Amino acid sequence: MPARADTAGVAGGMQGGARTASGWRIDTREHVDLWLHGFALLQDDSSLVPYFRLGYGAALRQVRPAAGRLLDANRAQLQRRIAANANLTSAQFLALYFASWDDLRRGVDRFIRDGGDVRAARSQEELRMYATLRTYFPTGEDRDWLRLFVQSLDDERQRFYHAYWLQEQQRRASQRAAVEAMWTGTYGPAFARFMRNSMQREGKVLLSLPLGGEGRTLSVGQRDNFVTVNFPAPGEDPLEAMYVVAHEVVGAVATAAVRDNSSAADERSGDTARWTTLSAVRGGAMLLEHVAPDLLAGYQRYYLSLARQKPGAGDPSAAFAATFPLPSQIATALQRQIDVVLGGI
Repeated sequence: MPARADTAGVAGGMQGGARTASGWRIDTREHVDLWLHGFALLQDDSSLVPYFRLGYGAALRQVRPAAGRLLDANRAQLQRRIAANANLTSAQFLALYFASWDDLRRGVDRFIRDGGDVRAARSQEELRMYATLRTYFPTGEDRDWLRLFVQSLDDERQRFYHAYWLQEQQRRASQRAAVEAMWTGTYGPAFARFMRNSMQREGKVLLSLPLGGEGRTLSVGQRDNFVTVNFPAPGEDPLEAMYVVAHEVVGAVATAAVRDNSSAADERSGDTARWTTLSAVRGGAMLLEHVAPDLLAGYQRYYLSLARQKPGAGDPSAAFAATFPLPSQIATALQRQIDVVLGGI
């Protein structure tokens, strides 16, 4: 599954707010976390860079009793359709198009009621929404899955997640304040040139409870962008959120470096997808070498830990390169493109 989605339109209203000097602000979104929470409880996660926070499902099962919940009752059915159509995992980005859970639920209800037919849209906004939903759910079976998933999440929200999410926001308030201070005072300005030159001028960095080192980025133009990253828990280093920002904002450049240096055979073999994951991890480190070298070793250790590696006390660079290897032509192209973006050429 790609860590980012790029599109020309949005399906729901975007909420405003005060911006930092870099044009981005730190924020949270309950409905985005709820949506990702649902996927996290459905998917097995054994990838090199996990899609979700390590141990998320096991930790949640300790605090959410399963009895009587639709998400648990429907889990097997939902999982079977994901197994039959792995592209459904790309729908993890969908909540970022909507301003709230009510907006998403109502939009999905109308889309399903109209049979996924974009010609049934009653306005330009609804047409854009239907087109977005149809991209992720093109068939009747996919839309049946969407209907069941949304029903299950609505039940999950009422019975458990809304109260849990509010409690976690309070519990992590000091961590959010630390991330905001780091972003506003130091690292937002440090990233600003690269983000501005790569058409990521304004947006929101969303701190998300279910995520780890693999964020979710949605780009809908120069100003309407979301970079969704991990929300460090009490006792974790707030800098971990900055590590994932670096990983995410370099994603488009990393994808382009792989695309320009791979073949159709690489695509068929799965190498292109694997290199894209590795390129984003390596690209984040390359970017930090330029804009925030004080974060580099911590970034490398963080991603090594996500890959279940335990680097020694010394320089983690060699272990990092060995754990996230790239063909030399891709690594060279990636470094060159980061240099170009930072140079503003």
